[in-house]
Amino acid sequence: MGACMALCSLASCASCLCGSAPCLVCGCCPSTNNSTVTRLVFSFFLLLGTMVSVIMILPGMETQLRKIPGFCQGGTTIFGIENQVQCDVIVGYKSVYRMCFAMACFFFLFSVIMVRVRSSRDPRAVIQNGFWFFKFLILVGITVGAFFIPDGTFHTVWFYFGLVGSFIFILIQLILLIDFAHSWNKIWVGNAEETQNKCWFAGLLFFTVLYYALAFAAVVLFYIYYTQPDDCTEHKVFISLNLIFCIIVSVVSILPKIQDAQPHSGLLQASLISLYTMYVTWSAMTNNPNRKCNPSLLSLVSHVNTTEPTVGPSGSGHVQWWDAQGIVGLIIFLFCTLYASIRSSSNTQVNKLMQTEEGTGSSGEGVVGEDGARRAVDDEEDRVTYSYSFFHFHLFLASLYIMMTLTNWYQPDTSTQAMQSSMPAVWVKMCSSWLGLGLYLWTLIGPLIFPDRDFN
Repeated sequence: MGACMALCSLASCASCLCGSAPCLVCGCCPSTNNSTVTRLVFSFFLLLGTMVSVIMILPGMETQLRKIPGFCQGGTTIFGIENQVQCDVIVGYKSVYRMCFAMACFFFLFSVIMVRVRSSRDPRAVIQNGFWFFKFLILVGITVGAFFIPDGTFHTVWFYFGLVGSFIFILIQLILLIDFAHSWNKIWVGNAEETQNKCWFAGLLFFTVLYYALAFAAVVLFYIYYTQPDDCTEHKVFISLNLIFCIIVSVVSILPKIQDAQPHSGLLQASLISLYTMYVTWSAMTNNPNRKCNPSLLSLVSHVNTTEPTVGPSGSGHVQWWDAQGIVGLIIFLFCTLYASIRSSSNTQVNKLMQTEEGTGSSGEGVVGEDGARRAVDDEEDRVTYSYSFFHFHLFLASLYIMMTLTNWYQPDTSTQAMQSSMPAVWVKMCSSWLGLGLYLWTLIGPLIFPDRDFN
């Protein structure tokens, strides 16, 4: 009996994975809108690839890779196939680059395929919202092929692709944080006005003060540990400029004219943006190749000193992949990825930037079909609630950002396993923080400059 029930469960899940209709709820998928389920599953693909990338950089993985027939030099062989890969070198950034290259190709392919899909009646929408098993097979196939890419200039070229893609993705993260803080502030203020309960206002005040306190503490620590009296001029300029910019956007957010034009703008959004800006500043300074201005940090995972990568006599060295800013970056990435999958915003500016429509959120109940099975609601028969193409492009950029984060934004040396910090990574992060603050400032003053446009 138990085996029969298990087979029935697998059969229903198979229809969910392989079907072209809206995803069956039946224990595989939650009871929600079809558009939300699709974004969640694609985000799961990205998170799964991220987990594989993390596993690939763990110590001892070269031993496991040697077991793959015909893959590693000196490993298990197949008659007629020559082993090509030096597994003691590929473990680390090379494996991350290949895994993220595969994910980037996968999402970029779907971004091109889904251009200008208007509703679920478009034949391409069937591909977007179904056939998950075959999509997974495509991703696996691209990944396997990526591990056989010759070294050459692949890593150097893909490093610069990662810089550009990560720059854009940091801006998208900032936009999502602005949207999150805006929705948060609007909901809590609305609850306070409806219930006449001041605890909602107290909660907003608490988190606003907390974020500003953390941002100010970060500035103090930056001046103490990332500057020197006679050196680190760039760091002093970076910290001072971002501190000034954060003060400016905070003051502008509470000006009377800004409040009249946008009643829901306030210090909560500004405090969250200020804290995120300080994180990006810290992340940039940790990539400075000048070790006097970039003190070593104990890894939160392996507790290894990361001041200098040590290169052995054979040319292969030990690299510390994890540090504090990398882990914080992954946490922020996970939050923004999940939020982008389930968000239903009323912020017109953010919706235009993210190519989404104002939604009503999850329906909460599935539709019961003629066969008695519960199905996710097809909420896109008239028009799509988000741009399929832009959503995949967002995941494409996220793949590049993960690649750079897991390798600490180091510039690879293809002949060894040593990694070098680089100033381009520093400037990419700092420029993204400045442009992000500029975007937030525009969301505040835009309604005043163009009063005839809809900025609600």
